[in-house]
Amino acid sequence: MALETIDLIAGPSAPKRPLADAFARPITYLRVSVTDRCNLRCVYCMPEAGLPWIPNAEILSFDEIERIVRAAAAVGVRSIRLTGGEPLVRPDLPDLVRRLAAIDGIDDIALSTNGLLLADRVVELARAGLRRANISLDTLRPDRFEAIARRPGLERVLEAIDASLAAGLDPVKVNCVVMRGSNEDEIEAFAELTHDRPIFVRFIEMMPVLENAAAQRDAYVSADEIVERLGAIGTLRPDAGPPGNGPARYFRYAGAAGAVGVISPLSHDYCDTCNRVRLSANGRLRLCLFGDYEIDFRTHVRNGAGVDELAALFRGGMTIKPERHHLRLGEPASRMRALSEIGG
Repeated sequence: MALETIDLIAGPSAPKRPLADAFARPITYLRVSVTDRCNLRCVYCMPEAGLPWIPNAEILSFDEIERIVRAAAAVGVRSIRLTGGEPLVRPDLPDLVRRLAAIDGIDDIALSTNGLLLADRVVELARAGLRRANISLDTLRPDRFEAIARRPGLERVLEAIDASLAAGLDPVKVNCVVMRGSNEDEIEAFAELTHDRPIFVRFIEMMPVLENAAAQRDAYVSADEIVERLGAIGTLRPDAGPPGNGPARYFRYAGAAGAVGVISPLSHDYCDTCNRVRLSANGRLRLCLFGDYEIDFRTHVRNGAGVDELAALFRGGMTIKPERHHLRLGEPASRMRALSEIGG
């Protein structure tokens, strides 16, 4: 199905009440993509040559993002996650964090990143109001890192994890996409990272996107298999995990400082508890990460829409947010999505 852009006409401001969709799920979490560009070319995410990037003139400015987030806060959104692409390739990101942290009602700002640029900027980001970080890392071996990401950089990512902990970000989550024949033999090594440091390693099922659908069927490792492997190296106890908005199920080893988790969009979807929507870098509000509908916020913002009008647009979007996605093994989602986007 082709992606369809819905232009909901924003009318007068509705009475103030928490944002909820047609299935009575409260929507409190907005993911904001600040760029579609990335400094890696991970094999499960995009072709080595990159993608047709969005023209700069179509990318939301920080002023426009701030106005949309103010509207989201006015209808009950409390948590913001900055994503990309790779969000740190956009200059002056701490300025955006500072602006969003000052918005009344926004209680939590997080960052999803591949970590290459994070170590040098994490202190400034934390001072600006960043609270949490998700760092993508699919291998602990330098040769495999370059094979998977098509770029070097393992040491920079490991440095970013330590720098994030030192800067006081809490929690620090590490997202690992598990791929059979590529890195599934490192599950146990990743689990070891949680014993001495308060990090949360989450193993993500590889999902079918346009570039990897053919390979995904053979590379797929289910969350159930991952948990079985984790349990074979020590007793696992269910764990509440860190506070936040993510869909992971967590487990902890006795005496461990951190925890392990699994994110299972294919084998055990978490649509029943979905609390999020996503704003693309060019100002489209996507109501489901793998859905076919989006709402054009950029046109309204650039036509001078104020907070009340944009808030009404958020409410209107809830009438078409789907109940669930319909991912199936080996069948590509409607549009390419970086797997780092999945973990909250």
